Amino acid sequence: MTFEELAVFKKDLKKLLKKYRTLNDDLFEVKAILKKKPEARPPFSFQIDNLGLETCVIKVKRIACRSLKGRGVNSGLRLIYAHFEEEQKIIFIEVYHKNDKENEDRQRIIDNFK
Repeated sequence: MTFEELAVFKKDLKKLLKKYRTLNDDLFEVKAILKKKPEARPPFSFQIDNLGLETCVIKVKRIACRSLKGRGVNSGLRLIYAHFEEEQKIIFIEVYHKNDKENEDRQRIIDNFK
């Protein structure tokens, strides 16, 4: 499984790293899990529907962040990625905290994968 990141994802991550210093390590652990099971697994992650795309776009709702002690997987961090099963590739689209933003940026997803 190969991992790629959109340029806007890198910008989001850089901004969040100022607040959550362990986020890079936490994402490394998420990548290890995604290598084994990249598909949606409720209640931890689910597929985003009604985008009008053939690409499988998944939202991960439960990410453990060590910067937020005592919260475990209820950290409030969200990760959006596109999974290309045939190519064994995952492209990270967006990462955000639920207090900063209510939902994923659907226009960003459509613009990059249409």
